Amino acid sequence: MPSSANTAPTSSRALHHPDRDEIRLEGVLHALADPMRLRVVRALAGSSTELACGDIELAISKSTSTHHYRVLREAGVISQCYRGTAKMNSLRRADLDALFPGLLDCVLRAAARAPSPNS
Repeated sequence: MPSSANTAPTSSRALHHPDRDEIRLEGVLHALADPMRLRVVRALAGSSTELACGDIELAISKSTSTHHYRVLREAGVISQCYRGTAKMNSLRRADLDALFPGLLDCVLRAAARAPSPNS
C-alpha cells in the first residue's frame, strides 16, 4: 500500500484515507486515546503483514469494532482495503513517523508498560 493512501471512491467498496498532509496531530491523538483502538494499533505494529479485522481480538460488538477501525482510518493511523470479503488493515507508520517523529514509538512503548484493559 502506498504511504499516502487517498483512495478515490471508484466503487462502493473503496475506502477514503486522508492524504499525508491532511493528517492532524489532534486526530491521531484522539484515535490513539481509546484502549480498543490502541489495541488495534499495537497488533498492527507487531505484525509484519496486513491483518484482517477479525485477526485482532476485541471483546466488543462488530458494529463498535467497525467504528473503532473507521476512526483510526479517518485519522490517518491505519490503511484499510478489501481483499475478497476481508477488510485488511495496516499501520501508516511511514506517514506518522514523517509527520510526528517518535510519536508512534513513544505511544507504543507506553502502551506496552500499561496494563491492558479487558484482557
